[in-house]
Amino acid sequence: MTPDQVTAMSGNAAWMLISAALVLLMTPALAFFYGGMSGQRSVLNMMMMSFGSLGVVSVIYVLWGWSMSYGNEDIGTIFANPFEQFGLAGAITDADGNYLAGAAGYANVIDIGFQLTFAVIATALITGAIANRVKFSTWMVFSALWVTFSYFPLAHMVWGGGLLSHGENSLSAWLFGTITEDGETVAAIAPIDFAGGTVVHINAGIAALVLALVVGHSHGFMKQAHRPHNLPMVMLGAALLWFGWFGFNAGSAFAADGLAGLAWLNTTVATAAAMLGWLATERIRDGKATSLGAASGVVAGLVAITPAAGDLSPVSSIALGAIGGALACLGVGLKYRFRFDDSLDVVGVHLVAGLWGTVGAGLLANDTGLLLGGGADGVRLVVIQILIALVALVFSGVVTLIIALALKATMGWRISEEDEFGGIDGAEHGETAYETSTPIPNPMR
Repeated sequence: MTPDQVTAMSGNAAWMLISAALVLLMTPALAFFYGGMSGQRSVLNMMMMSFGSLGVVSVIYVLWGWSMSYGNEDIGTIFANPFEQFGLAGAITDADGNYLAGAAGYANVIDIGFQLTFAVIATALITGAIANRVKFSTWMVFSALWVTFSYFPLAHMVWGGGLLSHGENSLSAWLFGTITEDGETVAAIAPIDFAGGTVVHINAGIAALVLALVVGHSHGFMKQAHRPHNLPMVMLGAALLWFGWFGFNAGSAFAADGLAGLAWLNTTVATAAAMLGWLATERIRDGKATSLGAASGVVAGLVAITPAAGDLSPVSSIALGAIGGALACLGVGLKYRFRFDDSLDVVGVHLVAGLWGTVGAGLLANDTGLLLGGGADGVRLVVIQILIALVALVFSGVVTLIIALALKATMGWRISEEDEFGGIDGAEHGETAYETSTPIPNPMR
């Protein structure tokens, strides 16, 4: 390597380590976001579910998650052999103890850490759909099973050269043929999922819907209004999610370069536009623009731009975000129409916005999008974007249903009605977030 190449590689490695740390921050940020939206007597449980996911998934990722997602031994284009690099054997150093280079040139161990954080946040997202009514122990077991049988396979299918990738054995290659690019055979129409529209948001969103249906609604659902107990905490969580999301999206460029800058800028403007879109929809529908709406619009915009962050212009990102914010705002009302208790609006925000962002990428991608000069290939791109979204929906939905029903029949999901009304924090963790005793009156007043 030349000195300039060494400098560039060091800069890329530093950026990816920072990005990994930013994405890791997103899980505690989600704990704040969900915790503020939950009730006063369930905030600790809500936050503990995110922290629990962080513990379980991190350990599992090192043992078999990386191997299942990015191993070399593909199994049916669905997942890679979990035992090939079990415990990261052969994934960090060579026989002489030298660090192995990853796909982007810097040490592979950096990519492993970066991808680990994605698996963690994807799992934690699901928790918002089942707030205040499930056993913590059952959730912990579900986390391990879901990340193994749903997340890792989808990561392999999309980013590991599997069924939903641009590889020569992918769905797109089967439908639209292949081309030779840089000496490699790839799909002629490359599906777009820059940072996780299918792998993270559609995956977690449909899992949240399935769990909400299997677990059932809380005892107060549709009987009494649910109000977030701490809106400043919700807004703090949304702000931290936005901050961490720069690692999520700009880090998915895998280099400190112009593509990372484009993803950063697109993430910013799409999120801002989505917040405005949500607030405008809320104002027209309800007559008020709320702080909860602003925070939720921020998250909806982040979700919508995630699959498309490196493929849109800043102007088209504004359009994608604004539409995504409005759709997500309308989407949160689906739970009342169809009577499923998605407690903290995971389906409305992550599934709806994730679906829109994945399909919208096919419409608005630079040069190749159907609405931006893509022509016949633009039609094919939209078709493959819809198909990868549908495959992710069906795959994750079926896997989640099997796991959820198995746990319902064995461990059980629900806490008792008495514990639900008394407060899940005390019942499951023996703690309370706030002092509830009656204060002593001040005799000087």
